Amino acid sequence: MSFYKLYDFLRELQKNNAKEWMDEHRGEYHEVRDFYIDWLNKMDMRLAEVDPDYHPTTGKKAINRINNNLLYHPNKPVYKDHFGAGLDMAPNHGDFYIHLGTSESFIAGGFYKPKNDLLHSIRQALDYNGEEFIEILEKPSFKKKFGSLIDDGDSLKTAPKGFSQDHKYIELLRLKSFAVQYDLTQKIVTGDDFERIVVDVYKEMLPFRKYLNQAVSV
Repeated sequence: MSFYKLYDFLRELQKNNAKEWMDEHRGEYHEVRDFYIDWLNKMDMRLAEVDPDYHPTTGKKAINRINNNLLYHPNKPVYKDHFGAGLDMAPNHGDFYIHLGTSESFIAGGFYKPKNDLLHSIRQALDYNGEEFIEILEKPSFKKKFGSLIDDGDSLKTAPKGFSQDHKYIELLRLKSFAVQYDLTQKIVTGDDFERIVVDVYKEMLPFRKYLNQAVSV
């Protein structure tokens, strides 16, 4: 089993996104899923070696359901076109998320559209010592890997409640997400260096996630 098979399965699923097809290919789905879980277990151990504060997360706990939630999104297909998984999953901690899909593959981390109380805590941290966060974002190796923060264009138009419009970090304070993304290609994922790349991305993202995790824990 390999990541080639994982992508092949997702492409077929995308063309035949229905319960009947999935039922006929249930064995193949479990083969691919088990392969990914085993790989996640291996990454779980490797990341624990590079981060003393790493929260152990088994592959079974890390992997997301492939079924879409049709109760809240009835117009979505029955199944997702990707396998998603979150490692280092501690309560109220920023994500370290690996997304392998037919349309896009990437590694992301931080807080994507967190609940209001977490968002408020991050804004309070920026108000207190935003210069430390800016330093992390401006580090050349960080910028090279992630560019800038993910911005879906839904930032506040004015200052959030309790903050001045002329605050020196107003552009950050207006954000509703504090997350970054490292894009992958299928060639990278299926290559021999993929595990090393995941570890490198994790290490580069670590100060960013630690700042945010500390912010929401205060």
